[in-house]
Amino acid sequence: MARKKSHKVTDEELIARFQQGDVQAFDTLVRRYKDQLLNYVYRFVGNRSDAEDIVQETFLRVFKNKHYYKEIAKFSTWVYTIAGNLAKTELRRRKRRKIFSVSNFVNEERDYDIPDVEKNPEREVDGTIKDDIIQKAIEKLPPKFKEVILLRDVQGFSYEEISQILNIPLGTVKSRVNRGRLKLQEDLKFLFENEPKSSEETKL
Repeated sequence: MARKKSHKVTDEELIARFQQGDVQAFDTLVRRYKDQLLNYVYRFVGNRSDAEDIVQETFLRVFKNKHYYKEIAKFSTWVYTIAGNLAKTELRRRKRRKIFSVSNFVNEERDYDIPDVEKNPEREVDGTIKDDIIQKAIEKLPPKFKEVILLRDVQGFSYEEISQILNIPLGTVKSRVNRGRLKLQEDLKFLFENEPKSSEETKL
């Protein structure tokens, strides 16, 4: 008799369980999303402590407002919308205090991976320097370009999902992604010119 495949519980199933009072389902959602949300918000606001506070507040709002979620969109869309709005509020607050900070990332029609916190030991120093340079370039971008680049090139959302998260037209998403990448390409040109090309890259 064929063994039944184990079914991974979806985010939407978990939030439905949480709406029925299953707190463990909420804990599972937190575990699934806390690291990627922290990466997203940190890239957005450029400060680790602020990012941690924003992610904590994001989950607090999910907890308090669980019944506002309706399964007309993915749970990921909902939680990223909350986190993004909180991050933008933080940036506006800083701007009022004349402290400006932001984030984004890079190039033409190609999607790039921003280095993760965990590095290969042999390349740790080089990778840390590059990551720092990229983050500084990201922080120079206007928020409207930053948020689409982060969602697309860091978090890997589709253009359609970004359109839902930010509540802007699909064409606007594509335009902002292209313009944000071009700006970052200019700022980071020297970095990629000195990067040895892999055999895979030469095919592109």
